[in-house]
Amino acid sequence: MQVIGLCRFSYPAVGGFQVEHETIEDRRRYLYDPARLDERFRLFETTTLPCFKEQTDQDYQFLIVIGECLPKPALDRLHDLTAGIKQVQIIAREPARHRRVMKQILNDARTDAAKPCLQFRHDDDDAVSVDFVERLRLAAKDGKGLMERSKTVAIDYNQGFLARFGAGGIQAAQVFRPLLGVGFAIHVRGGCEQTIMNFAHHRIGNFMPVISYPDAPMWVRTLNQFNDSPHARNSTTQLSALTPEQQGEFIARFAIDHDAVRRVHSVE
Repeated sequence: MQVIGLCRFSYPAVGGFQVEHETIEDRRRYLYDPARLDERFRLFETTTLPCFKEQTDQDYQFLIVIGECLPKPALDRLHDLTAGIKQVQIIAREPARHRRVMKQILNDARTDAAKPCLQFRHDDDDAVSVDFVERLRLAAKDGKGLMERSKTVAIDYNQGFLARFGAGGIQAAQVFRPLLGVGFAIHVRGGCEQTIMNFAHHRIGNFMPVISYPDAPMWVRTLNQFNDSPHARNSTTQLSALTPEQQGEFIARFAIDHDAVRRVHSVE
């Protein structure tokens, strides 16, 4: 079964952000601010890329959507970081309505629209477990009957970590967050043109069945100064420095290396 991931990397969409801007020019200035882009790249390098490089099931696509106006130094840096990751496809688009352009990209990526597929969205500052793709396929087997009867079915892994990354390393707290949007996917039946971008993740249970798995931490959501969600930017969750055991867990489950985080976030 085809597995498609979608990651928006500073794409200047019309809509699609909780941080509001009056014009596309204002949005570009915000997204392409050097301090913001530098933080996004540091997080992308230490969270998103390691976990997708190390997936136990390598049969998936990872679509990274950027603006055609992304500054060349940033574009070059993105190509350098993703070089050699065969699943990555960088897709450049002009500014457009967020959900419309993302839905089109996902449907264009389907190799056979008559067959079912699994779709997930992923923020450029988060991580999923290295067995995420493998477990999505297992979930499709678990819910086979339900998925055959429903146009779409959501799959939600609701255990994970909130974390801050910096020059001092990682601070984190294990939490339960249903329908957070990370470690989350949908099964789309063959012949259905709906996508994961048709729905607000936190309300998706209003529109389709949801299969939830609370058995293991499956994601890391970073808290940083440029989080689009005000709940993340202003989070009061108490975080603690990782213990040596947790540092090992972060490597084993998410391919996140504590020393690499310190090194990347220490570079001036």
